[in-house]
Amino acid sequence: MKENGEVQAAAKKAMDANKKKKQGRQFILWILALIVGAALGWLGIKPLNDLFTFIATVFTRLFQFIAVPTIALAVITTLAQLGAKKETGRIFAHAVTYTLLTTICAAAIGLAMYLWVAPGNLPADIVGAGASNVPKNLGHLSYYDHILSVIPNNLLQPFLSGNVLAVMLIAASFGLGLAFMPKTENREVLMKGILGFQELLFTLIRALLSVLPVGILAFSAQLSAQIEAGVIVGALGKYTLVIMASNCIQFFIVLPIFLILRGLNPLDVFRKMSPAIAVALFTKSSAGTLPVTLASAEHNMKANPSVSRFVLPICTTINMNGCAAFILVTSLFLMQNAGFELSMTTMITWLFVAVLAAVGNAGVPMGCYFLTLSLMSGIGAPIGVMGVILPIYTIIDMIETAENVWSDSCVCAMTDHDLKGKIDDPRVQGKAA
Repeated sequence: MKENGEVQAAAKKAMDANKKKKQGRQFILWILALIVGAALGWLGIKPLNDLFTFIATVFTRLFQFIAVPTIALAVITTLAQLGAKKETGRIFAHAVTYTLLTTICAAAIGLAMYLWVAPGNLPADIVGAGASNVPKNLGHLSYYDHILSVIPNNLLQPFLSGNVLAVMLIAASFGLGLAFMPKTENREVLMKGILGFQELLFTLIRALLSVLPVGILAFSAQLSAQIEAGVIVGALGKYTLVIMASNCIQFFIVLPIFLILRGLNPLDVFRKMSPAIAVALFTKSSAGTLPVTLASAEHNMKANPSVSRFVLPICTTINMNGCAAFILVTSLFLMQNAGFELSMTTMITWLFVAVLAAVGNAGVPMGCYFLTLSLMSGIGAPIGVMGVILPIYTIIDMIETAENVWSDSCVCAMTDHDLKGKIDDPRVQGKAA
């Protein structure tokens, strides 16, 4: 009996070592794909760039295809299984607490950097010229309209339009409905069908991950070609410096400190979640990256699925560190250009407005830009500045999204660490059964 136990322990140790080696090889492969893609894109060979653009578009569409049903099913199945239990409240409380703490830190860093760097006003003629670049169909929207759009008026429209917050609302209502539904045969059949569909999606995600280096190479080449061609140009100097520096401080200093304080190794968590961060950087959509984030959390970081499938979809919609910094800094910059008095009380007030707005923002490309545009148009700020910002927003959006997904990963890792052994792990239950 003792010998069997030792053999099993040795086999498990060998399997773990093989998995670590495989993860290490994958990480090196992703880095090589980034470097090779950047080099090929910089060469400026048009047929090759056209091919990379096609591949990048295919991968983006595949991520979008899987993302929305993955969000919905992850929330439905988790709430259906935990909705009537105290574990749901504990997971949710940890996720929301870490989300608010990290988001407030991100906004506070943005404010501190803005006060330190102190960007000046733009010339009036530049602001006037930029007004023509502002998306015409969004300049008149209010934040009230943004909130109202989250409330679905039919079942299919949120899924067809990719309205992540509305999908989350529908999924939460379905999940809680299943949790409190009488335990009849019909419920069991429905749950088996939903769980089976979810397993199918995760199989597709694993298949997509196996060819992810090709997508990373294409994304990297596409970005490199754009930079070399001058599509992404210049910056607004000090304003851009404030945004970039704020995001870098949050990414490389603040979030690792959160992990260290909870007894986690930031480098280890980053390495295991690097596929999701890389995809987020190029797709510029934390919602679209969710399938990869979930797979990385469960297969690399070994997070409890009860935690990851509940925390990550929620964080995808409410945990927007990069967005909070962008909304605050950009709002202050626009109000300053409009001649508003930026007292400390006003700036602190807008810090919390930025945090709340970021929590309500959807994790889609340019979501922060459109939300800031709505807020500023509502108070009469010169939205022409948003047109001036637009050409450089591609780079800003990439960095923000990578930071958002890194923050989601940190919140998931900390929540999983805090609740380890305190809530049921379906993987352990499956083995016991």
